[in-house]
Amino acid sequence: MEKEPITVRGLEKLKEELIFLKEKKRPEIVAAIAEARSHGDLKENAEYHAAKEQQSHNEGRVQEVEDIIARANVIDVSKLDNHGKVIFGSTIMLQNLDTEESLKYKIVGKDEADLKEKLIYFKSPIGMGLIGKNKGDLVEIKTPAGVKNFEIKDVKYI
Repeated sequence: MEKEPITVRGLEKLKEELIFLKEKKRPEIVAAIAEARSHGDLKENAEYHAAKEQQSHNEGRVQEVEDIIARANVIDVSKLDNHGKVIFGSTIMLQNLDTEESLKYKIVGKDEADLKEKLIYFKSPIGMGLIGKNKGDLVEIKTPAGVKNFEIKDVKYI
């Protein structure tokens, strides 16, 4: 069982999801199955089959989240000395040298990654291109959309 790095906030979110799935979603699905059963013949009961499928998806996600939590290697960067180096869990302020756009990313694990939230997976092209670099470095990263050039303006361990 290989450990997966995760931030403290990422682990909290997974635990919250697990509680929701077990304590709220699971009873709702059980009630829906019971309601559908009361309608009679199960062979031609679409509500029953839909509820059973929903139960299957929910239980699969419960197992998946429990597995992720069991394999979690929690990394709290706020307890590390900041030497301006980009590491897992750090927040990076970048300047796109091609567009002059300022960007802010946090390097996170696979299950936390969300580009809309500026949370990037450490094994993504940008994540791999940034890890190990230092504040002030110029970085050229090959992405599926082409080569991007950045300057690392700041690195925070928050």
